[in-house]
Amino acid sequence: MTAAITSVERDSCAADPIRAEPGTDTVLRGALLDSRRRWRDLVAMAADLAFETDAAGRFVFISPDPVIGWAAGALIGQPAELLLADADGTTGFNPFRPPGPIRRRRAWLRRPDGDSVCLLFAAAPLLDEQGRSFGARGVGQDTTEQDNHDAAMVGALRRVELLDHILWRMRQEVLAPRMMHATLEALVIALGAEGCAVIDMVGDGVQAGVLHQVGAGLPLVRQTVLTLLEAGAPDTTQARTSDGRLVLVCPSQSRLGEQTALALWRQPGGRVWDADELMLAASATGIIRVILGHEVVQREMARQARTDPLTGLLNRRAFLDEMARRVDRLEREGLPGTLMFVDLDNFKELNDRCGHDAGDEALCITAALLRSTLRPTDLVARFGGDEFAMWLDGADEFAAAERAESLRVEGPKALAHLAAGHDLALTMSIGIAPRWPGRGEDIETTIHCADQAMYQVKRGGRGHWRVAQPGRL
Repeated sequence: MTAAITSVERDSCAADPIRAEPGTDTVLRGALLDSRRRWRDLVAMAADLAFETDAAGRFVFISPDPVIGWAAGALIGQPAELLLADADGTTGFNPFRPPGPIRRRRAWLRRPDGDSVCLLFAAAPLLDEQGRSFGARGVGQDTTEQDNHDAAMVGALRRVELLDHILWRMRQEVLAPRMMHATLEALVIALGAEGCAVIDMVGDGVQAGVLHQVGAGLPLVRQTVLTLLEAGAPDTTQARTSDGRLVLVCPSQSRLGEQTALALWRQPGGRVWDADELMLAASATGIIRVILGHEVVQREMARQARTDPLTGLLNRRAFLDEMARRVDRLEREGLPGTLMFVDLDNFKELNDRCGHDAGDEALCITAALLRSTLRPTDLVARFGGDEFAMWLDGADEFAAAERAESLRVEGPKALAHLAAGHDLALTMSIGIAPRWPGRGEDIETTIHCADQAMYQVKRGGRGHWRVAQPGRL
């Protein structure tokens, strides 16, 4: 590498205070030039830029050649500020006009291709005998790669800290929905978002399934979110809405194949999501995917804890819990409710003669028949064995009697094929107990009345229904 050398350098060489004796002038001059070459070589090896400027701030010396992509000769005589990344040199630090000796000060310079590089400078002003500056001299070391690496490390540490905080918030909760809410809240704060939502993508295209939401503004960004998701981009994407909100969407896929996405948005005029924020959002999507899976497991566990595994109906405990809530509501609203107990006649004989598979099928057929007989808002449960219970919201004994008569007629028809050739009558014994508000009747009393009415039917020949009469059971 060679440096551009000007007349100023040559003058400085001539002005060197070394005095040669007669006859030794040639030797000394050669030694001096050799020393200057060594100095330039050492500077070129130790620095990515070495410079000297005059009183007007123009380059009179610059090394190596080329320097950060510029031809050294083209820069001689040019204002040094032309190299500053900020075109007018009014912002940031100007190493070419140091106020005094400086060390390890960073400045950004521009390359011929428009890119910027960061250099770490050591520089000092050149002063005359009166202490007046007539230029500056300094060296710079390119730290762009190291700075980028350091910035990446800082960004990674920041993401780790934020993810640790999000995970900490998540671990404070037990139920998956609350885990999700805590996670989304922490994410909104960490990313400076106005709000965020977890979107469920179903079938062809996107159907508006919002699984979870935190913050405001979703109706205003909904169409932009759907547009980004329908575009099918596999990676994180962002776009602005018509009112200036910046929307970020991170698609995801669960282990079971469900398509979901995390959507975040900033208020109008918010800055673009930077690379660190995009990486944090993508990492948070992985956490959200885990929570969604946990939510599915918890939901299934809750369903199994509340349902009969054979018929899929509510179990006894779940039925009584739900019935208690409904009785409280009906009491406040002044409406009646009716409890029905249904027992399969000759069920034990069916099991004994035809096997347990036939018995299980009979229970499943009965469950399906009960479901079809009731309204979607009513309750139906398998209490155990061959005994079922139904609760009719807002219905009196007359409405219940209509359904009981339908079951009395349709039940044997639906079950007849199971006992074909065994001379078994698979009928239903049904007890009905209405509950009217304002009478102070507790749930245990209603259950007792329905149970006793059902057993009266069994003792009376089976295959019928009976309404309990208050005070007569």
